[in-house]
Amino acid sequence: MQIHVVQQGQSLYGIGQAYGVPYEDIARANELIDPSRIVVGQALVIPITGGYHWVQPGQSLYIISRLYGTTVEELARINRISPNSILHIGQRLYIPQRRKSIIDVFLYVEPREAIIESTVQEVRNRVGDLTYLAMFSYEPQRDGSLKTPPIDDIPEIAAQAGVLNAMVISNLENFAFSAELAHVLFTDQTVQNRLFENIVQTARRIGYSDIHFDFEFIRPADRQLYNTFLRNARARFHPAGLTLSTALAPKTADDPTGLYGGIDYKAHGEICDFVTLMTYEWGYSYSEPQAVSPINQVRRVVEFAVSQIPPEKIFLGQNLYGYDWTYPYPPETGVAAKALSPQQAVNLAISRNANIQYDTVAQAPFFLYWDNDGVRHDVWFEDARSIQAKFNLLKEFNLRGMMYWKLGLAFPQNWLLLTDNFNVRKR
Repeated sequence: MQIHVVQQGQSLYGIGQAYGVPYEDIARANELIDPSRIVVGQALVIPITGGYHWVQPGQSLYIISRLYGTTVEELARINRISPNSILHIGQRLYIPQRRKSIIDVFLYVEPREAIIESTVQEVRNRVGDLTYLAMFSYEPQRDGSLKTPPIDDIPEIAAQAGVLNAMVISNLENFAFSAELAHVLFTDQTVQNRLFENIVQTARRIGYSDIHFDFEFIRPADRQLYNTFLRNARARFHPAGLTLSTALAPKTADDPTGLYGGIDYKAHGEICDFVTLMTYEWGYSYSEPQAVSPINQVRRVVEFAVSQIPPEKIFLGQNLYGYDWTYPYPPETGVAAKALSPQQAVNLAISRNANIQYDTVAQAPFFLYWDNDGVRHDVWFEDARSIQAKFNLLKEFNLRGMMYWKLGLAFPQNWLLLTDNFNVRKR
């Protein structure tokens, strides 16, 4: 696959000619509504085997080979030039398809109300690219019972495709994460035992393979209680043939205080079969406009995580959404930014004829537009370039795989590049 960024004056037809690909194939791959409408700065995935590199000032075959994980000899051979060739600025080199590594892919699905047909169809569309499908979420009650989400036949669809079903247990109570609920589950042994038994029985009935705790905003004082709770869970779940995993809020140091003080990375790495890093939400509903998962911040979390947890247990978390902020920005107005999928963001840029820019530090795209009332909006989202940066980070640290929040947010380029970079493991 090739990532192409639209330049001034380019058309999809002309881009297709440059790569020897029918423009209809590019439109189909990127799910473009109208192939005649693209905007400057829009990233397109070109559906070709391998890719191309245009020589930049100061680049040699050696430098370029290092960029793509190949050799000088291989680049020279495939481009029919001498290994000692002096390259010219702007010269086009063909880059052979990269060697794929094998990873796990973990995707959350969040059916808040009754399952609708579009959700079922999206599950069918995605299961081929998944190792785990995680049903968010079962909600423990203070007596140890479980409030069950609507699931219909989604777990069965996943299982038929060779996907493992994960049962997500959260400390949600009245639509918010509750530290008090978590404390009850940690400290009341009768309630805890009842909860574990209900989880095992549900997992057997539905066919879940992994029990995944997404407990958030745990009190720092409950840090060791949470660790003990997880040890007790492992002792109950492993003999039942179930794995144990947790979702971890993003941390860059082992600070036992503050908002994420209740999360002990090292203990989770020792107790659990794997963990997922929630490496997103730097930009959020009530923040200033910014990237949701800036690569520089994500890298800091990963660097800390691998110092505490074996990398083969770590999933890198990735958002499948962005935000549209309305000026004046929160928290002054208290108006929440509107979440939107990457595909919705691109379509919005096209409809507003807004050039897409790219922050090279955060490695994230953004654009500005003014609505019909003359009010300014800032939109940050994900595109082919930003997701490729995350894939490169995953490979650099040899992590177990990618975790996505969540099903139903259209981002076709992610799935194209995922299968171009990796082979997805079926366990």
